[in-house]
Amino acid sequence: MYASYTETVLDHARNPRNVGSIDDANVVVQVGDPDCGDTLLLFMKIEQDCIKDISFLIKGCGAAIATASMGSELVKGKSLNQALLVTDTTVTEALGGLPDDKEHCSNLIASAVHAAISQYLSTITGEAAPISFQSA
Repeated sequence: MYASYTETVLDHARNPRNVGSIDDANVVVQVGDPDCGDTLLLFMKIEQDCIKDISFLIKGCGAAIATASMGSELVKGKSLNQALLVTDTTVTEALGGLPDDKEHCSNLIASAVHAAISQYLSTITGEAAPISFQSA
């Protein structure tokens, strides 16, 4: 079963980076894949058009965990424009490849990053109201 995964995939699946939530995140998005049931909740702290911090919570298989981990590493500390260049293909290549039936997993993190940046930009331009996470 694991023979088709690279050592990089196995490392990120077993020891995922950036797992958890960010209390002072200014962007939170959730994406999912209805076909396989994977769900990703992404937290970002964006300051001066740079991703200062990123973390995630995920429900999914090892490949989904690995792609979320790698994708979060690829965009952490990057400008928003640099982060938008990260795609599902970028994530898959950074992991050294994925089995054909698991390539869709990398789309979760790429979609979440793009959605988070879009939400952030909409909020700062006034197109969307900011989200408050303070309890009432």
